[in-house]
Amino acid sequence: MLNFLLLDMSIAIMGAAIGAGLVALGAGFGIGKIGSSAMESIARQPEAGGKIQTAMIIAAALIEGVALFGVVVCLLISFKA
Repeated sequence: MLNFLLLDMSIAIMGAAIGAGLVALGAGFGIGKIGSSAMESIARQPEAGGKIQTAMIIAAALIEGVALFGVVVCLLISFKA
């Protein structure tokens, strides 16, 4: 009985670690895509650079917020196990 409990706890911790890693990867790819698109659009229209940069920073902040929420959920899962 104790072995099954320990196995369930270790699987929950491993799942939380994998989930936190996937959240970090997704946030990195999302911010990279935003930065790439912003630099390309600024290169095409330099006069709109300020507006593009503002929109890019807002979108990056939203992605970081979602990523932080995902990591906190994964940490809560790992501590509950």
